[in-house]
Amino acid sequence: MSLSRIETSLPRPFDSERSQHGFDRWLALSEKPAFDHMADRIGKIAAEKTGQEILAALFGNSPYLGSLALREPETVCMAFDDGLDAAFAFALSDVAHAANAAGTDQATAMMLVRRAKRRAALLIAIADIAGQWDLAKVTDAISETAETTLNFALAHCLSATAKLRGFTLPHPEDPLRDCGIFAIGMGKLGARELNYSSDIDLIFLYDGDAMTWLEPDRIQQVLVRVVRDVTRVMEERTGDGYVFRTDLRLRPDPGSTPPIISALAAETYYETVGQNWERAAMIKARIVAGDYPAGNAFLDMLRPFVWRKHLDFLAIQDIHSIKRQINAHKGGSTVTVAGHNIKLGRGGIREIEFFAQTQQLIWGGREMSLRGRATCDTLRALTDFGQISAQVRDEMIAAYGFLRTVEHRLQMINDQQTQTLPDTDDGLAALACFMGYDSCPLFRDDMIRYLRLVESHYADLFEDDTPLGGTDGNLVFTGTEDDPDTLANLRQMGFENAENVSSTVRGWHHGRYRATRSRRAREILTELMPALLTALSETANPDMAFRAFDEFLRGLPAGVQLFSLLTANRDLLRLLAQIAGTAPRMAKYLGRNARVLDYVLMSGFHDRMPDADAMYDELDGLLSQADMVEDWLDIARRWANDQKFQIDVQTIQNRQTPHQAGRALADIADVSIRALFPRIASDFARRHGHFDQGGLAVFALGKHGGQELSPRSDLDMVFVYDVPEGVEESDGEKPLSPGHYFIRLSQRYINALSAPTAEGVLFETDLRLRPSGSKGPLACHVKSFETYQNDEAWTWEHMALTRLRAVYGPEALRRRVIAATRKVLRKQRDPDKLLRDVYDMRNRMTAGKGSDHPWDIKMRRGGLVDLEFIAQYLQLRHAHEYRGILSPTTRSVFRRLGKAGILDAEEAAFLAESGAFWLAIQAMLRLTTEGRFDPENASTDLRRMLARAGHCENFGDLEAKLDATAARIKSVYDRLITDPAEKLAADEKAD
Repeated sequence: MSLSRIETSLPRPFDSERSQHGFDRWLALSEKPAFDHMADRIGKIAAEKTGQEILAALFGNSPYLGSLALREPETVCMAFDDGLDAAFAFALSDVAHAANAAGTDQATAMMLVRRAKRRAALLIAIADIAGQWDLAKVTDAISETAETTLNFALAHCLSATAKLRGFTLPHPEDPLRDCGIFAIGMGKLGARELNYSSDIDLIFLYDGDAMTWLEPDRIQQVLVRVVRDVTRVMEERTGDGYVFRTDLRLRPDPGSTPPIISALAAETYYETVGQNWERAAMIKARIVAGDYPAGNAFLDMLRPFVWRKHLDFLAIQDIHSIKRQINAHKGGSTVTVAGHNIKLGRGGIREIEFFAQTQQLIWGGREMSLRGRATCDTLRALTDFGQISAQVRDEMIAAYGFLRTVEHRLQMINDQQTQTLPDTDDGLAALACFMGYDSCPLFRDDMIRYLRLVESHYADLFEDDTPLGGTDGNLVFTGTEDDPDTLANLRQMGFENAENVSSTVRGWHHGRYRATRSRRAREILTELMPALLTALSETANPDMAFRAFDEFLRGLPAGVQLFSLLTANRDLLRLLAQIAGTAPRMAKYLGRNARVLDYVLMSGFHDRMPDADAMYDELDGLLSQADMVEDWLDIARRWANDQKFQIDVQTIQNRQTPHQAGRALADIADVSIRALFPRIASDFARRHGHFDQGGLAVFALGKHGGQELSPRSDLDMVFVYDVPEGVEESDGEKPLSPGHYFIRLSQRYINALSAPTAEGVLFETDLRLRPSGSKGPLACHVKSFETYQNDEAWTWEHMALTRLRAVYGPEALRRRVIAATRKVLRKQRDPDKLLRDVYDMRNRMTAGKGSDHPWDIKMRRGGLVDLEFIAQYLQLRHAHEYRGILSPTTRSVFRRLGKAGILDAEEAAFLAESGAFWLAIQAMLRLTTEGRFDPENASTDLRRMLARAGHCENFGDLEAKLDATAARIKSVYDRLITDPAEKLAADEKAD
């Protein structure tokens, strides 16, 4: 759109005298012979209202822009006639194709890039002042100008140096193509957020194998000359001005490295000694000149350095340290207006950028949507991710837009690289006028409001000085002997064996464990020690908690990240102390898998688990980011173990019922199968093909089938397949018969679940409940399954079949197997044979695995097995008459039995609740103990947790409830099974 037709309120001229002088000089241009061809256009712009306002805004507020307008009237005329976009494209047209620089002499090249910058700067300023381009387009245009001119300068210098120094470019006519040299744009250039008078931060790297060198040993020396020539072309001031100031100090170890180094040297540096501030800087990194494919390949290689898999809260401390150094050097420790640095001062642009970048470093390794370069886009992504509220996002974006606009106006005045507000009333009034304010007080008010908003949000993230914990006494663990005051203080904190605590901690500081071998780990651990010992002392048995934490620490492969995490999160430290004091099994697991603690800090960790569909969408999205089997397995294990750890924590904190926990664990297993197995099948089919119809279906049995999984439960599964009649083999490169095909695919499925990888095991599996047990094939044909269940299966196998549930596979096949299963379960049976089989089966289990220990929840008489036998027996006994009683979930079965009148309603409710009771106690014991639970040696905390899980006031009440529940279940079992079976046996013996 032509500037003549805009309807925007423009800033009035602050200096009317200077504005009038500028108008006089503008009109005088039309009388100069050099501008005869545009004299009418010059006069027309000065005569129309919009032209007058734009020129007045330039001449009356910015000596620099006024001088540009007078030097480049053709650019102004083009903006009015053809529109800003067309004029901007024309401004860069002479340098838009870097290949054109190959035959250009240096004087011409320098003139072209300066003229392009001059014209672009004038147009961008007019577009900004006139409100025709928003902030994003303004900063993008400045960045495009820098990138375009830099490529032209590099192409010219590289071509000239190749001719002079005797090396051959792959494409002399297009010097940058495949040259192996590239420039990484850092900071605002990388993010396309350059300010109006910005430096450009660059890192130059090269691949020495990309060119043919006459003297390979001089490659470094020659390329250093190229880079120095480029920086001179870009920043040397001539009669045509300058292009951009360049800053090369962000390269690896700038104090001891040349301006350009090899990509291999840079890779080695970042992998070995790269710092967190360098990771923060690399968030915005983008290839801006040279060989783009080579540069992008380097950035792809660098991605693991920037975006770490595990959360790294040490980054917060490092980046905040940088911020404090900036304040110390630059001032700006309070929110003011006059003389305030709107970039580095309190509430300034840097705080908004650090607010976003730090959270990117922390969460971006796990969440790809947070890896953007642009600040405002990152703030929006952080809201979508749930890390900041919509209000914080909107306020920070508004403040960013305001402060960046003020920054641009400041720099437009005299083309100075400044972010400092004027320190005089007159200077502030001039800036307020250039910003479009009618009065300076209104500008001051808005400035204070935005600075304080940013300061407040930044302080919430960075400046929480609440100590993690500590005591008033000594906690000294240096030297070789115990400090007497430290021992006294440890005893006062509640540690009975203070000498053991003291000597053990000294061992940590001596680097006796892998986690404490690095100096940084020991430094952080020293700072953390008061809070750690305080948290452990607040458990019911501090000495046991300390021993468990020591075991946890012994298993850690490294300590810096974890110690940093605990330093930044007191709640997490308390949780770890709780686990150490009450759940040593979980503590040992954490020692091997400390990264799951990262997951605790994700938003919603303590909320109720999402449903299976939401879980599937999440895991499927993660798996879609990889295309190799090994990566799929690691991703699935990492995801599932995170989810299981969340359930475990919620279980020990009594945040969910046993039914909810069991259902959630089963959902995790189901989702893992549903998301992982299709990919395994597709990978398998690449070599062996597939079958057009039919397929392989997966069915759950046992607690998995009943959606009552406990921690560490195996997955009982059955694999059933079907293929069309007459099909003898698959259609792949290496075809297999149906039996071999699906048996091998089933083995792949099992390995996908149970094979250990670097991320551990997904689930242990148990296929002994398949037809013919361990002697049968891993997968059976659907007809064989039907025949076996109807003609060959034992009663105990039909008992197990009551808990069969379809998990994955072709829908038609799943329906067929479920229908066949229900038909088998609903057939009328010989009640006497059924009774004898159930009774004999339970007795064999008692003889082989029986236990009279009161805390053997599963096998004790009246425990889970008796409860499940009652449910399964009654289903097989009555399903032919009461079809609705079938369910894979034990609790649901008892409710249905009560509703059908097979059991008394009150008794059915008791049995259903007893199942929940046993599962709650079993889950808690599996999480907290190893081996047989001994109540005599259990900590007070663990006793309290078990009592709470069993809905009892205290541990004594829980022990009484255990015995009472088991006794009543046993009496029901005896009434329904034992007594009739023994009477039947006696009658048969009598006969």
